[in-house]
Amino acid sequence: MNARDDFPFFHAAHNAPIYLDNAATTQKPACVLDAARRFYEFFNANVHRGAHRLSREATDAHEAARSSVARFLHAPSEREIVFTSGCTEGINLVAQTLALTDIVKAGDEILVPTDAHHSNIVPWQMLCERRGANLKPVPLTPELFFDMPAFLSMLSKRTRVVAVPVISNALGLRLPVEDITKAAHDAGALVLLDGAQSVAHEEVNVKTLGCDFFAFSGHKVYAPTATGALWGREELLDRLPPWKSGGEMISQVTFTHTSYNKLPFKFEAGTPNIGGNIALAEALSYVQRIGLPAIREHEAKLMHELCEGLQQLPQVQLLGGNASRGSLVSIHIPDVHHYDLGSLLDQMNIAVRTGHHCCQPLMQSLGITGTTRFSVALYNNSDDVRRALSSVQKALAMLR
Repeated sequence: MNARDDFPFFHAAHNAPIYLDNAATTQKPACVLDAARRFYEFFNANVHRGAHRLSREATDAHEAARSSVARFLHAPSEREIVFTSGCTEGINLVAQTLALTDIVKAGDEILVPTDAHHSNIVPWQMLCERRGANLKPVPLTPELFFDMPAFLSMLSKRTRVVAVPVISNALGLRLPVEDITKAAHDAGALVLLDGAQSVAHEEVNVKTLGCDFFAFSGHKVYAPTATGALWGREELLDRLPPWKSGGEMISQVTFTHTSYNKLPFKFEAGTPNIGGNIALAEALSYVQRIGLPAIREHEAKLMHELCEGLQQLPQVQLLGGNASRGSLVSIHIPDVHHYDLGSLLDQMNIAVRTGHHCCQPLMQSLGITGTTRFSVALYNNSDDVRRALSSVQKALAMLR
């Protein structure tokens, strides 16, 4: 795969690094940058309700973007697509609106995995505080897999929500989300899937996944930051009340009563990120033109080379071992601080992520403060992997 030519970042004069921090954010192809630029240069206007031509053009492009997201997720209806600023806002939307209903009651339980991202922990904690419910972490096995038997034993008639990532942000391991969803539904619980680390790497079909909500961030799938979407079953979104108020989410307003707009607009208060959402649709189209199966095959090859090379280095521990994983891997090296390793790699022009990766409970359970995380994307190649491995070897020699 030779996609690097599509990305201006790698051809700029700033000596672009070997970029292996894609789980944090991806670079943007020229077609995505051009889509945003075209909007602002040629038909920049606010959407909906405008009588003039530019407003109509902007509205048509923005709603076409919504239809593109629906097709990408294989959603039954574009009414089920709510534009958000990213996966974090999507999860918060569900948690905050559930807190305004009687779906979650005192004594009920919400289950998340031990390796959940903070954005898939804290919103549920806030919901539990408001409703008197309990947040319960599902443990991991000694090999750091999602502990399915433990999860099944934790499900009960009190379980109201199960919220899990498709791919772990800190470990890179794919969870058995189809089995998790079925078991949760059998127990009468709702299921939210965090698709932040999967949407750029594998095909998403919300119908076959069987979940009730699916959230993702645009900036992890080659779109601008502060873009993303939440998909939810239409009957559930209809039942949930708005959580933000202002323009667009209303139908009629008086000083004594407000009626709310239809889906999906009742969840989209204020002027949306019009140019960003149009660029998001272009990013999804770009990924589809290349083909997610081809992307997955290319990245799997790189991950095999990367993991095999890391395991040959002395004392390097791959969290999750040789398990089938997504497009990221975290390593721990006893007596070597992750920040020191990351800083030395930066001096060698290798960009990786260090720290707890917004998974402090996981790190606490492992007895470490953080890891060094490597993550690949469609524009990486074998030369990137070789240079990164060589740099890690040099850095470790300097640190010992």
